Amino acid sequence: MPSEGRCWETLSALRNSSKGRLRYHREWLVHYEDVLEECTSLPKLSSYSGWVVDHVLPNTSPQAQENSPSSDHSPSSGSGSGLDQPSLLKSPVRSTPESPSPSTPNGTKSTQESQSTETIALLSSRAIKVEGCIRMYELVHRMRGTEGLRQWQEEQERKVRALSEMASEQLKRFDELKELKLHKEFQDLQEVMEKSTREALGHQEKLKAEHRHRAKILNLKLREAEQQRVKQAEQEQLRKEEGQVRLRSLYTLQEEVLQLNQQLDASNQHKDLLNVDLAAFQTRGNQLCSLISGIIRTTLESGYPTAEHQAEAERTLQEMRDLLSNLEQEITRAYEAKKKQDEEEARIKLQESQVQKGPGAPTQPTVPSPGPAVTQNEELQVKVQDSTMQWYQQLQDASAKCVLAFEGLTNSKDSQAKKIKMDLQKAATIPVSQISTIAGSKLKEVFEKIHSLLSGKPVQSGGRSVSVTLSPQGLDFVQYKLAEKFVKQGEEEVASHHEAAFPIAVVASGIWALHPKVGELILAHLHKKCPYSVPFYPAFKEGMALEDYQRMLGYQVTDSKVEQQDNFLKRMSGMIRLYAAIIQLQWPYGNRQEAHPHGLNHGWRWLAQILNMEPLSDVTATLLFDFLEVCGNALMKQYQVQFWKMILLIKEDYFPRIEAITSSGQMGSFIRLKQFLECGFDDVLRIPVGCNLCTSIIKKGMTLGASCRP
Repeated sequence: MPSEGRCWETLSALRNSSKGRLRYHREWLVHYEDVLEECTSLPKLSSYSGWVVDHVLPNTSPQAQENSPSSDHSPSSGSGSGLDQPSLLKSPVRSTPESPSPSTPNGTKSTQESQSTETIALLSSRAIKVEGCIRMYELVHRMRGTEGLRQWQEEQERKVRALSEMASEQLKRFDELKELKLHKEFQDLQEVMEKSTREALGHQEKLKAEHRHRAKILNLKLREAEQQRVKQAEQEQLRKEEGQVRLRSLYTLQEEVLQLNQQLDASNQHKDLLNVDLAAFQTRGNQLCSLISGIIRTTLESGYPTAEHQAEAERTLQEMRDLLSNLEQEITRAYEAKKKQDEEEARIKLQESQVQKGPGAPTQPTVPSPGPAVTQNEELQVKVQDSTMQWYQQLQDASAKCVLAFEGLTNSKDSQAKKIKMDLQKAATIPVSQISTIAGSKLKEVFEKIHSLLSGKPVQSGGRSVSVTLSPQGLDFVQYKLAEKFVKQGEEEVASHHEAAFPIAVVASGIWALHPKVGELILAHLHKKCPYSVPFYPAFKEGMALEDYQRMLGYQVTDSKVEQQDNFLKRMSGMIRLYAAIIQLQWPYGNRQEAHPHGLNHGWRWLAQILNMEPLSDVTATLLFDFLEVCGNALMKQYQVQFWKMILLIKEDYFPRIEAITSSGQMGSFIRLKQFLECGFDDVLRIPVGCNLCTSIIKKGMTLGASCRP
């Protein structure tokens, strides 16, 4: 059919075209398979091919070829054809280049074929149009391929960008997820750690609470154990102290029994006067001495004496006293009988002599001997004796002269002199302030320090070396201040703590023995602050101010206000107690052969003089009680029977006088003295008051002299 011939011609033309002669590289298929997929596919006719074959190829007759130039330029030729588009008309019509043909053995057939083909191409306008259509198709296909490639590239770029963005977002999400996971894990770990920490803290607090509870229980047990140990130690110490006190009391009782036995032995001189057998008294006395010696020996073997041992010893002493009292009564009765006998003989002799001389001779009446005691109806003196007043005035004059001696040091404006004065005052007063009931072995150290200062030796005070040689008036200043401090300690320390009188008195007595001027100044200060220690009752003079008179009586007056009576009596009591302790104690490390510088004879003088003066309300009772409580035992040992006579005088004669002037509001001191005299005086005098203090001093390494040892 004609159409089949044209198809083969078309295919032959396409095969011989430049496109058909192209050679393709295989690597393109490998590397750019996706890009050149359409190009590598088999050529396909477009949808225009049928139209071209139906409309264009029928017009390619020889007549149409002849009229082709005119038909080409006619407007109707391209009006209904798609080949007359502007894009196709603009493409130039060119001859198809010849493709080299392969050489053949004869070469003839190939040449003919090429020539026939060129002839068809040159002669056929239809072929030219087909060529143009092919070119157009190629161009369109190339443009489509380029546009598709461009679109594909853009699509790929968009995909790549989208994938990149998605990957970036996914990476961010992954990082966020990872960070969230890490944060969650960290929170979980932190919660676990916090929980474990809380549990550990709770457990720790529980352990602490348990530990505190156990520690509290242990502390309570330890405290109870310590208290029990301390209590046991105190009980043991108290038992030892009580045993030592009882032992010393036994020694005292033994000493008194021995003294009473000696008095029994001394009664042999009255053997001729007595009608009784003295051997019985002496035998019983020796038995009592042996009995109390056996008690002491038994207690030493068993440890410390008990209350039963002490009671037995006291009964022994009482029996010895009763024995001696009975003997004294017998002796007294014998002397009275002898005296009556002598008086009767004298009276008979006198009558005989009168008978011999005659009836007119005058008779001489007998005069009774004056007794030692003052009866209640007799008037007592109000003023002190002249000799005592002279002694008091001498002491005050000596004190005034001492003040004048160091007046230059006290009134000096020089800073160096003021410093020396202050150092000397501290060196003199501070050691005295350190004396107390618990000083013990430090008493010797205090004594040596004061003695060294008064002797001109340097002593340490406040970290500096101080000596009285720093100033010509230093010794007088130190002596005055030292004496003033001793009295002030009695006024303050002894008034508050009565037992402090003994250690202060021991040191004062020792200093007094080595430095007599200090003792005189102590008395001067004591008499000035407590005139009742003279004893001296200052009289109110006309024109004298009431405050000045109250100061003379010993009261402290501040801003026209007089101190309370209780405080006044307390201070007077402290100073009298110190004085009573000084007169009976001596420094134990000194020479015991030397006499006391101000001994018990002055205490006896004071007691006798105050009993010869009218009592003062509330004052005399207080002073008598304090004085007798401190040194009553020492006076009893020294004066014995005379002391008991003095006590009898106080009870029977002087005590009613005190009671008569004592008001209802001042009965405290009166009742205390009354109970002391009526109930407990024998027991108090049986054991020295000072011995308790001596015990405390002995415990701390110091032994008092025989005058204070039981």
